Amino acid sequence: MSVVFGHVEPGFEPVRDVFRQNFEEKGEIGAGFCVYHEGKRVVDLWGGVAHRGIKTPWEADTLVNIFSGTKGMAALCFLMLEDRGEVDLDSKVVEHWPEFGLHGKDAITIRHVLNHRSGAVALAEDLSLEDLEDTARMEGAMERAPLMWPAGEGQGYHAITYGIMATGLFRRITGETMGAFLKREIRDKLQADVFLGVPVTEDARVAMLYPAGTPERLKTFRGVLGRPFSREARFLRNVLLRPSSPGSAAVRYPTPLGGRHLHNYNLPRVRRLELAWANGHASARGLARMYAPLALGGVFEDTKVVSEEAASRPVPRQSWAEHDITLRKPQGWSQGFLKEQTTLFAPTTSWFGHPGIGGSMGFADPEARISGGYTINKMRLKVRSPTAIALTRKVYEVLGYPPFDPKKSERSAWEQIRVRSGRG
Repeated sequence: MSVVFGHVEPGFEPVRDVFRQNFEEKGEIGAGFCVYHEGKRVVDLWGGVAHRGIKTPWEADTLVNIFSGTKGMAALCFLMLEDRGEVDLDSKVVEHWPEFGLHGKDAITIRHVLNHRSGAVALAEDLSLEDLEDTARMEGAMERAPLMWPAGEGQGYHAITYGIMATGLFRRITGETMGAFLKREIRDKLQADVFLGVPVTEDARVAMLYPAGTPERLKTFRGVLGRPFSREARFLRNVLLRPSSPGSAAVRYPTPLGGRHLHNYNLPRVRRLELAWANGHASARGLARMYAPLALGGVFEDTKVVSEEAASRPVPRQSWAEHDITLRKPQGWSQGFLKEQTTLFAPTTSWFGHPGIGGSMGFADPEARISGGYTINKMRLKVRSPTAIALTRKVYEVLGYPPFDPKKSERSAWEQIRVRSGRG
């Protein structure tokens, strides 16, 4: 039996059982899972190893790259700016960044960027590691990027350009980097272990990432062939078989940090960068604490992060697509936070957050009044992590929510919620 450390409050023992099963049956290497309910930490678990080579154990404060979970950090930063009256999300990007307007991008608003509707979904040129270390060169590539559909007229996951646009905008609006703001306003005030740009002083507690090797890739591809309509199959067909499509272009560059080069995220030089699409680092506790104010009306442990009204803004969907242009699956967004299908992570319409490739995830749910963080170092080739799904579903089950039939449609799930809540 796998050794799992930490604590769960009475009643949450089934969550610990699922966490342990992820190691015993699903090959977890190292992981942490933390949940707050009504402001109280009810799940705080960790186990496995942070580094297999030197057998470093995973600890409660182990940090790991959360990849696209970083986009949730960026979304929170913009929510805070909006709440303080420092930015209008419906203002045009060129009002803050005039050079951005090349190739028809002058009509794009900040909200278009956050909700993956800008049409500037891909770069037209590759970027080296040296380019990523040079902000001017990286943002210059963004300025030269083409518009792949008119702003606001389509939705496709901006896997990489989201981060370049978000950090470029943030710096021009505030005069400081997003990483510095995150440290002062979230990490320091909430004691939330979240980083955009990891200082050398924290390197000793950063877990090693383990991208999928060739055997696992082949196994995944065989599975895709056997399930041609799965999320992974639709995504891979879009990327591999339609190389000129916007969806394929959205994940193509930069080459040094994609595909077989994911190991480069273990490099200290990459860890230092503020890449708001894929380079945030966090502990499970840190993510759960970062999202906690958004589940509790803007205040957590007497620290006000945003107003109650602002905390409610990500709850209703601001964008929805039955077939996201990049991911080829149903997908929703609200101010940069993912509004996932209600048949996937949670049986509520109020859930929002952001997962990352491999499986790490942070989330908040104002209806259930919970927040959570899940961090791992094994990078599964899944559009949505089965281990994260299993854990979050078990949390809702413990809280008394009826389980959802995964075969039910998104429309059916929303109808169930309206009836259950008396809104139907």
